Amino acid sequence: MSDNENQPLEAPGEEAGEGSGEGIAPTGAPIGETAESSTEVCSREGHLEASGDALLRADEVTAGYIPGVSILNGTDLYADEGELVGIIGPNGAGKSTLLKAMFGLVGITSGTVTLRGEVITNRKAHQLVPLGVGFVPQTNNVFAALTVEENLEMGVFLRPGSFKERFEFVTDLFPVLGDRRAQRAGSLSGGERQMVAMGRALMMEPSVLLLDEPSAGLSPAMQDEVFFNTKQINQTGVTVVMVEQNARRCLQICDRGYVLDQGRSAYTGPGEGLIDDPKVVELYLGTLGKAR
Repeated sequence: MSDNENQPLEAPGEEAGEGSGEGIAPTGAPIGETAESSTEVCSREGHLEASGDALLRADEVTAGYIPGVSILNGTDLYADEGELVGIIGPNGAGKSTLLKAMFGLVGITSGTVTLRGEVITNRKAHQLVPLGVGFVPQTNNVFAALTVEENLEMGVFLRPGSFKERFEFVTDLFPVLGDRRAQRAGSLSGGERQMVAMGRALMMEPSVLLLDEPSAGLSPAMQDEVFFNTKQINQTGVTVVMVEQNARRCLQICDRGYVLDQGRSAYTGPGEGLIDDPKVVELYLGTLGKAR
């Protein structure tokens, strides 16, 4: 996690709801009685009950990079229309793999992914983009030799006639991209390149945007800008599912969060509820909650 996570938190959100738990956490560590919390241990029943009208939904997804070796082991996740959903967890938990599996970049061996009720499991990325799914990878996410404008043109190559309209939308959201439309993307700062990557994904007017660690490698100031931009995108009506190592900042801006552990969804709840939940702090976030 970045140094930015150790800075004092902003004002707390709403008070958490009732709930407590005892038993064994997904990691095998014991859980004692906890303070009141709106966080829930993920269960198949709870997922099915809550996800009926979801825009994007993953059900019992098993996937990995090598045949016979699974990174995801029956993961459930859903995102409602207009939600900002954050995914956090320890390294190796399968966070980025889940995004890539939903976007057709990692093969799913069992389970399903649906978009508006339509099964899209293992569809290729180029088939998903016209359906309204955008994806911003963590690294190598701009064409460095191309200008900002050319990068955005690449984002709308399937619908070139809409370039002018979408370019205006993206540059209204990120004015710096309009100012630097003729500048090569490789000469931009890390934060500006991230804007280009997000802007290119928005060119096809997605209904859901998958962000893989958008703040990775950026300075604390640039990280704040990326989180602000992510919230701005969500406020335009785009559903956002974001994987983040900067767990504190991610949970602060998201409507709902998931904690992944060992390839499964372990806990879920409102972002501020996860920050405040003692068992989540102790088992997954370390000193995160103590900064408050």
